[in-house]
This record gives sequence, structure tokens and C-alpha cells, in this order.
Amino acid sequence: MYTIKPNRAKLLISCNDRPGIVSAVSRFLLEHKANIVQSDQYTTDPEGGIFFMRVEFDLQDFDSTYPLIEKDFSSVARDFDMDWKLANPNKRKRMAILVSKEDHCLMELLWRQRAGEIPVDIPMVISNHEDTRAAVEAYGIPFYHVPVTRETKKESEQKILELLEGKVDFIVLARYMQILSSEFVTHYPNQIINIHHSFLPAFIGANPYKRAFERGVKLIGATAHYVTDDLDEGPIIEQDVLRVNHRYSADELKITGRQAERIALARAVSWHIDDRILVYGNKTVIF
Repeated sequence: MYTIKPNRAKLLISCNDRPGIVSAVSRFLLEHKANIVQSDQYTTDPEGGIFFMRVEFDLQDFDSTYPLIEKDFSSVARDFDMDWKLANPNKRKRMAILVSKEDHCLMELLWRQRAGEIPVDIPMVISNHEDTRAAVEAYGIPFYHVPVTRETKKESEQKILELLEGKVDFIVLARYMQILSSEFVTHYPNQIINIHHSFLPAFIGANPYKRAFERGVKLIGATAHYVTDDLDEGPIIEQDVLRVNHRYSADELKITGRQAERIALARAVSWHIDDRILVYGNKTVIF
């Protein structure tokens, strides 16, 4: 069970590395009577690199102090030209799930959400097939069927965007077997998580398990990543592998791969919800 600490906020920062960043942030939080309980930092290069920082802190009078921090930190951020984000633990993120026919990743997320392992609201599941409707509605979650064909792809994406508008914070593609257009992706930058059924960058595209079988691989993997305009090349969040051998058939490789997919996707979603991921370029820093 994931425990939410209602007085604990999180501050995520990225900027050009230079002396004084940690001191300035710590001093600001002290002035606002915040108690730092965890602080993580990383720099790509102490001389001219990018500095990343994630701070968790407790506030005694959260309701009155949090808005002040949200308002006043902009002066610190301006001094260091920071990109920054302040996360409120009392505001649950809203996650939409897009899925096609295979349900193993979908069911993993639904089960973990019901068990309290991922503290997130799921206002809807959207699919281009009807196969998972009964399973989703059994969890009390609205299910929307939006068929997609080559001729109607643009109209289908527009309908999905209309369903999502104002109702979700991020999207998970739980084996949604459609390539999203650039126009769709721009609505949710670094807010769409995909699970790829192989260990990227190997075997991108279709039929990875068949090609893995033909190559005689000894490891089966899965990759969770943010979606960008480049197919299967977005910033990688998590990867998982399981060992196989020459006795595995192509179907057995696929079954094994599903286990890796569930694990990698669940971890990526959990880290996203917990505001542990900072994206820079086509990479991620995960604290």
C-alpha cells in the first residue's frame, strides 16, 4: 500500500550547473519553515553541465504555506534560469489508459490501482476494440470504444482528445497498437508513457518476438518510455529483462515478454506519479 504524506511536497529542478544552487534552494525552504526530508542531486558535468535536483520537504501549515512557496520560488528560479515543478501530494494525478486487444498491462495497472500500490485516479480507459470492456467496467471505470482505421485515424484521434480534455494529467499506452500522430503527442509532451515489447533499441517496430526468436536471443526485455514523434525512440524510463534459452518457442518468448512488460510499465507509471523523473533531451534522470 502506497502511503501519501499530506504535508510533504516535492520540488524538481533542472538548470545549468553553477555554484550556489543547493544553498539557494535550501535557504528558501528554511525561510518558508520547510523541513527537508530527502534531497537528490545529479550533474551531467560540474563544469558547464546540467544540474538536476529533487527535494522532498514537510510543511507544518501546509494549506497556507504551500501556495506561498508556489508563488515565491519563481524569484529563485529566475536567478538560476531554472525549469522547475512543485508537486502537491494532495492532488492525485489522473491517468487515462489506452489499450487494444491484449490486456496484461492494462490489468496490471488496474489491479495495482485498486490495491493502493499506485495512488492515481483512472477516469477512463479508451480502446480501439471492445475486447477489454467487461474487465474495465468490472472495476467501475468508464470504457470508451473509439475504432481506428487508416481512413478515419485523424477523426479517431480527435475524438480521443475530446474525451481526454480536462479530465486527465497523463496517458499510458498499455499495448495500444496504434501509432499516435505528431499532433496528438504535442498535446501531452512527456506525459504519454508507452510500453514497448522488446529491449530497445533492439527489435523496434512490429513482431519483435518473432525476430528475437529468429536471432536466438538469450534475454527477453521490455522498455517503458515517453512517447515522442520518433517511433519507439522517446526518453527511456525503465527496462526489464528475463533470461531465456534455446528451448523457448516464439510463443513462449512472447509469454515471458509479457511478464517483463507488466513489471517495466508498472515501475515507470509509479515513478511518474511520484514525480521522480526529470527529462532532458532524449534521456531521463530518475531519483
